[in-house]
Formats: sequence, C-alpha cells, structure tokens
Amino acid sequence: MIYLHKNFLKITFLGTGTSQGIPIIGSNHPVCQSDDPRDKRLRSSALVQWNDCAVVIDCGPDFRQQMLRHPISKLDAILFTHEHADHTAGIDDIRPFFFRQGDIPIYAMPRVIDNLTQRFGYILNSANKYPGAPAVDVYRVNPSQTFTICNQLIVPVVGQHNRLEVLGYRMDSFAYLTDIKTISKDEIQKLNGLDMLVLNALREEPHHSHLNLEEAIELAQQIGAKTTYFTHISHHLGFHADVQKKLPKNVHLAYDNLSISI
Repeated sequence: MIYLHKNFLKITFLGTGTSQGIPIIGSNHPVCQSDDPRDKRLRSSALVQWNDCAVVIDCGPDFRQQMLRHPISKLDAILFTHEHADHTAGIDDIRPFFFRQGDIPIYAMPRVIDNLTQRFGYILNSANKYPGAPAVDVYRVNPSQTFTICNQLIVPVVGQHNRLEVLGYRMDSFAYLTDIKTISKDEIQKLNGLDMLVLNALREEPHHSHLNLEEAIELAQQIGAKTTYFTHISHHLGFHADVQKKLPKNVHLAYDNLSISI
C-alpha cells in the first residue's frame, strides 16, 4: 500500500509518561525530583491537528489538565489504543466539548468499547441517561480496515502489549504506537515511508509488556522513519538530558508540550 502525504499535520505530545506519570506520588527518586521540565511527564497522549480538525490519541486521567494547557475549540474524535486506565480514565472530561458540540466520536477495537461500556456505562449507554453526562458516538475499529476522519485516512496498526492486542494509528507519513512489546512483520509493512514515528520506550531494563530502550531503538531502525520520538517513559529510564545523549541522531525522547509539524 502506498501512502501519499496529503495534509499538513501538527502533532503535540500532551503527555509522555507511563501509567504513574513523573513525578510519582511520594517518590524521592532523582528523576522525580528533577528541575528539568522535560522530566515532568503526564500520562501519554497526543493531539493531532490538520486543517480544521483535532483528534486526540488516548484520553487518560490527565486529559483535563492537558486540554487546559493546549486549548482547542472542538474535538473531532478520540482514538483509543487500548483500555488500560492510563489511556482511558479521562473520558468523563470530554463534557465541555460535548456541551458545545454534541456527541463526541470515539474509535476503538470492539473489546475496548465493551470495556469502556462496563466502566463508563453512564457515558456509553443510551438508556436512562443522566442529564449532565457526556455522550459519545461509537465507532468499532476493525484492525484490518482503514477509516477516515475529516477526510484523513487512518490506518490501524496492530501490536502486542504482552498478550493484549493494542492499536497504533497511521495518518499520512505519521504513526503513533504505544504500549507495544512486539509487532508482526505484516504490521511493520504498514509503516513504510514514515516521516515521523512515535514509539514507546519504558526503561533500560527488560519489561514483559513494554519495549525497553534497546528494543525501541532496534524497532525504530527496522521501521526506518526519518525521525522517531519515544514516549510512555518511566522515571527508571533516567534524566531526559542524559538519555537523549545516548540515542541515534534521528531518534529523540519526546517530552510534554512538544509540538512537531510535518
């Protein structure tokens, strides 16, 4: 499949931390005590904008704070990678967008939609609706089928988070994958010709369900994007400034509030 770059994309890292964020509550770890703002990491999420469209990838517990930092007038969709709380727990905070524009489109695998319905039934169920609750327009993503948002082609990319299947998303020459440990050769083929890749890199030590730094670098080189940014970072990875010095010249640690245009 050939992907043509059709839209000018702006990608903003709303958060680049792992499930506890950085600093961790009550921690005296040196990275948690760092004065470098790049070492302050909210839970991982990204805002992708093109033309008059704004899409958020994942909606974690820091979503409200992230939207106050990066105000947008409307939210066209949320793409969920998987159902874990650090990627979904902020869904209630779509209320201001819902009150202004109505039901908010959300995209996720059927398993993830079922999970969200169990946990946030007052949002996803239409029966006996609480008057102040937000509502969503649900789109169940088939990982083998593309879809469009605001005339932008979206390509799902499947990875494995230990035994859990998770989705990444490609838009033109940009792709965002988080919380993966492995990815098949067939799925890697969907990532040919990227200008920018976002990939998770948790820490230096091996982890059962996340890429560590060495694995992330190897996968980034295998995919061959012009530039790769790492996200979903633990304090155990080390200080941002120190880690960046170890990386290949076209590989970077992302940090909260970083914006890239491609």
